[in-house]
Amino acid sequence: MKDVRYVVFHLPGPNWQAGKSLLEQPGVMEHVGHYKKFLEAGKLSMGGPHLDERGGGMMIPAAGAGLAEIEAFAAEDPAVKSGLLRFEVRAWVVGMSG
Repeated sequence: MKDVRYVVFHLPGPNWQAGKSLLEQPGVMEHVGHYKKFLEAGKLSMGGPHLDERGGGMMIPAAGAGLAEIEAFAAEDPAVKSGLLRFEVRAWVVGMSG
């Protein structure tokens, strides 16, 4: 069976402050704490910010995490609720891994 993951992409939302890095954005630590809960529950493989000027980042859930659960969790992110970030979830097949 293929390893399909539902990857969460985070993008700057309407309340993102231009000219500030991710770590300077108000409310970003609540976002980090939210996903830390997913990590501690064994439902997140890895995640982090993009380093280019567009900002945002991505989270790669652990194998077996379902689409509905991931979408619901992403929607409950305090940074999404505040408008700092917005998200989209895309299906991804792990074609190679080490």
